[in-house]
Amino acid sequence: MALLQRGTAEFIGTFALVFVGAGSIIATGGGNLTAIGLAHGLVIAVMASAVGHISGGHFNPAVTFGFFVTRRIEPQLAAAYLFAQLTAATLAALLLQGLLPENQVDAVNLGAPALAPGISAGSGLVIELILTFFLVWVIFATAADPRGAFASISGLAIGLTITLDIFMGGPYTGAAMNPARALGPELVQGVWDNAWIYYVGPAIGAALAAVVYDRLYLRPVSPEPVGPPETGLDEPRPGDAAAI
Repeated sequence: MALLQRGTAEFIGTFALVFVGAGSIIATGGGNLTAIGLAHGLVIAVMASAVGHISGGHFNPAVTFGFFVTRRIEPQLAAAYLFAQLTAATLAALLLQGLLPENQVDAVNLGAPALAPGISAGSGLVIELILTFFLVWVIFATAADPRGAFASISGLAIGLTITLDIFMGGPYTGAAMNPARALGPELVQGVWDNAWIYYVGPAIGAALAAVVYDRLYLRPVSPEPVGPPETGLDEPRPGDAAAI
């Protein structure tokens, strides 16, 4: 039952992301970066806040991969999340294609991410990698780290990170940062140009962010800080050397 509950939460959250996110691109003809960035960020902020306590609010295979490589999710659960996320993204894309005007859908390839003119595949890969690094770094800092200052409102911080990433990367790569967000429209619309970038870049970026944060901040620190833990300061006691 727990697997079904968590998988369903991931399905609904991912469906909302693609339906609203790709839908905003179709509705604006891809020409309103502010609206597109806010649509993606707000839907994640709302859904992560709504069901984060159930599934963790991944809604992204790259995020799940980051938790998997740091052994913070069991393989069976990770597989269930991936299935839910990819299935939801595909269903959302199918509904968008069937519900919205064909000429508007085709004009933006159903919201599938794409490289802008002048952006090479290598540059696109690095941009997607860096943007996903920021996203997963914030997720670990606010949702996975119990000391996170924004633990109670992590959904807002995560959603804002997606928005700021889109403000930068949207004009160049589409700023997918999410293999499911890319795959749904690509599969339904049959657009595969440079598709690998939107799987490899986010996977590498997510793994790097997860491993670095996990090793630096979520593993036991040795030696233990000598200052009061509630202050976060390593203040030496009389006769002790200052900690770095």
